[in-house]
Amino acid sequence: MVGLNQTKLNEVTFDNCKLLGLKFNECNPFLLSISFKKCLLNLASFYQLKLKGTSFLQCSLQEVDFVEADLTKATFDDCDLSGAIFEYSILEQADFRLAKHYIINPQINKISKAKFSKEGIIGLLKEYDILIE
Repeated sequence: MVGLNQTKLNEVTFDNCKLLGLKFNECNPFLLSISFKKCLLNLASFYQLKLKGTSFLQCSLQEVDFVEADLTKATFDDCDLSGAIFEYSILEQADFRLAKHYIINPQINKISKAKFSKEGIIGLLKEYDILIE
């Protein structure tokens, strides 16, 4: 329950941290540059943040708010995105090949040139209510 109101985070790496429910969207956006490795970020909010090139490595991102976030060229390696919300997000050139449990609606998110694994395609088709066997 740490307050991040107008906190400046420039070239900050969080390594093996428990950051439950933090509202990173309250940080000062000027020169915001963060990365995460082996972090527990469940219920965090990145609402409307510009996170171009941000790395999320081996993180739990369950029920995280990525609504309207710019995640261009972001990397989600070995991350659990169960219940994460991607709405009107920019995911161009983002790498989801090693991520799991994500659901991303291609109709309301920009996903041009984003990378996904064959197994992850199900998370892109969930919106269409089709059966894949």
